[in-house]
Amino acid sequence: MNKRTKGEKVFSVFNTLFLFILCIIFILPVWHVAMGSISDPLLVAAHSGLFLKPLGEITLGGYELVMENRNILVSYGNTMFYVVVSTFIGLVLNILAAYVMSRRNLMFGKLFSKFVVFTMIFNGGLVPTFIVINKLGLFNSRWAVILPGALTAFNIIIMRTSFMEIPKEMIEAARIDGADDFRILWRIVLPVSKSIIAVIVLFYAVQHWNEWFNASIYLQDRNLWPLQLVLREIVLQSTENSIVADASGEDVNIYRPLIKYATIMVSVIPMMIIYPFVQKYFVSGVMIGAVKG
Repeated sequence: MNKRTKGEKVFSVFNTLFLFILCIIFILPVWHVAMGSISDPLLVAAHSGLFLKPLGEITLGGYELVMENRNILVSYGNTMFYVVVSTFIGLVLNILAAYVMSRRNLMFGKLFSKFVVFTMIFNGGLVPTFIVINKLGLFNSRWAVILPGALTAFNIIIMRTSFMEIPKEMIEAARIDGADDFRILWRIVLPVSKSIIAVIVLFYAVQHWNEWFNASIYLQDRNLWPLQLVLREIVLQSTENSIVADASGEDVNIYRPLIKYATIMVSVIPMMIIYPFVQKYFVSGVMIGAVKG
């Protein structure tokens, strides 16, 4: 093995230090919120600055208040519904679109690809999209949150590029055996594309888990609101009074920060639990989709 040069050693040290600083920057906000969510509410209300450790005795009172509130529980269920349904629909549509566009004998294939790329750069805008949603009768319904983002050009391009990396000999052999396109897709393409499928699932799940903007525009019924929209109200202190008063009946000013921190943690914990299980597919899937076919 060749020994590393002095320049390579210096670069390795600075690179490690740089990555360590980035980790601290990314972890510190989550740590701050986590420590604040289990601290004494009186000390939290009077404290300013970062929480490097819990203040006072560790308490789960903030999480109890969050779980006792009906609005948060309903919005949590709505978010789970949006994530599952939107991810499933988006995955199916992207697989079908990417498979069709990955066929080298597709008529006007390059033209279709250009149309897809065009939509990444230009779109109709917020007002025309709102008018279309309203005219279709989707306003103030769950479909107004699910359908607009079901098909994305970025995901189609990544998945199409991954499908194009599959050896064409496998496809041709299946056709000789009499397999049609649906059988080829189901029996050949999908089994060898687990990495890119996991990446697309992660993209959709994170996107819809954090989604609040479309819901704030298209949903008027609070029973349809996702968790992030309710969380936004709590952070902006627009509905904290009613939430805390319903849950505790005590001085709302004391529990405002605790409710805010606990709700934020409740909203990020599921993604923090799921991500490590799909991380092994993430890098390989993105690299496969990034290679030009």
